[in-house]
Amino acid sequence: MSIYDDFDDITIEENGISKVGLLSILKNYSETISVFDLMQITGEMMKDGQYIQKGYREKSHEVYVRHFLMRINDIKSDDNEYGGIIDKEDFIESIARLKSYNLEESKTFKSKFPLIYTIISLYTTYILEEPIHPVGTPFPGSLYVEEKDGIYYCPVKDANLESPNAVCKICIAKQLEF
Repeated sequence: MSIYDDFDDITIEENGISKVGLLSILKNYSETISVFDLMQITGEMMKDGQYIQKGYREKSHEVYVRHFLMRINDIKSDDNEYGGIIDKEDFIESIARLKSYNLEESKTFKSKFPLIYTIISLYTTYILEEPIHPVGTPFPGSLYVEEKDGIYYCPVKDANLESPNAVCKICIAKQLEF
């Protein structure tokens, strides 16, 4: 049984998908990720980023490790009672996008990165209602994900909406206007 089978089970609910139900699934699968898995993924990310400009590479690596990968630990210990229902159509579309992405990435990554990518993307979007890339994530051109008056803005959202591997369509951030 895969995480996607569990998602199929919760999408059959007529009234929508509860945040509590989604968090329960995400926590269960987070428990399958060890510190060794996180170390392996960190190594893969460092190798993939070896040709990126040094200053940008160091900043982005720090953000990805601290706020993206380590968020798995936040999920494991998240005992909050989140109220609310997740829009079923949006969720089903998000799952289809992530499943397609993970099929491609599982050919590239030898680790649990595709699973972590799915867990973190859904947790930040539907449970925390935050952007997938945390505030402060750097992008080329000295641009960053920002928050203004409770609204999140990303400098590259529109440019990546059609990218098959980007989660921009799932992310709640709006395009940052220059």
